[in-house]
Amino acid sequence: MKASQAVASRTYAMLERSDRLDFYIRDQASRPAIEEPHKHEYFQIQLNLGGDTEQHIGGVCRPFPAGAAAFILPHRLHLIPHPAHSRFMVINFTQNFLRANTDGIADVLDFEDVPIMQAPELAPFRFQEYMDFILEDADLANIEMLSSRMLEVNETRRFGATALLRGYLLQFIGIVCQRHGEQLLQHSSHNVQRRGRREALVRVNRHVNAHLASDTLSLTSAAAAAFLSPNYLAHLIKKETGRTFVEWVTERRITRAKDLLANDSRRIKDIAFLVGYRDEAYFARRFRQSVGQSPSDFRAMHRVAGQRCDGSAVRKGAP
Repeated sequence: MKASQAVASRTYAMLERSDRLDFYIRDQASRPAIEEPHKHEYFQIQLNLGGDTEQHIGGVCRPFPAGAAAFILPHRLHLIPHPAHSRFMVINFTQNFLRANTDGIADVLDFEDVPIMQAPELAPFRFQEYMDFILEDADLANIEMLSSRMLEVNETRRFGATALLRGYLLQFIGIVCQRHGEQLLQHSSHNVQRRGRREALVRVNRHVNAHLASDTLSLTSAAAAAFLSPNYLAHLIKKETGRTFVEWVTERRITRAKDLLANDSRRIKDIAFLVGYRDEAYFARRFRQSVGQSPSDFRAMHRVAGQRCDGSAVRKGAP
């Protein structure tokens, strides 16, 4: 997926793609698949029962053949282009349905910091971008049976249905975890998610540096460059820097402006433009709020300091 696609990607709520608000399972005949890169607010599992294809998740493209399962976290940009006449199952469910007690974890985006042994059912979702969950015949047969049972129970939703559905869902995930347990534990021990998070921030940093002078620089454009949802990127920047995206970009712009004011002879209006401000008065206000003095006073102070340094250098070099 290209970053430009991510800018226009839509985030779907549970109600938009499910008949119920907590859990929903369907096959390929129930409703048309989404054909554009998108995100949703809920967890999703897709099971490919026929028709080899590929899955795009974040900035990664992985094979998705028949007999494979895909585990998609909320707010992850993704697309699985199912070929004509393919067969698949889609399971949508909320965070509370999967884990009624989340041990004080308020935000699903914090799940990546939970030790894998504390929440093993989250492991396939956390490492989907780094591995493929392809099932052998016996496991696939068991999972197909569980999926059929979920379809039947979800159809009527009689008393006790929620407990049954959650149990079948956890069995589905448990089979995948057992089959791929060694690789999941290896990824966890190597902290691949944290490495991926650092790589995402590098992409964001590169995008911000390249577009610092543009008034179109935004959380959405930066998120697209890193193949993240704006919600996830805002969370990530807050976690890593303690700042909001706007505060972080403003700091970068003011730092760049200080360098230009001290070392460049261009007008303050032009410098404001170079760091993304089209209104000189607004730039001056933001600069004063951050630095404690106006851009013109800052420039004057540094010119005086520079002259003193030059004079000292001349005196030291004099015979």
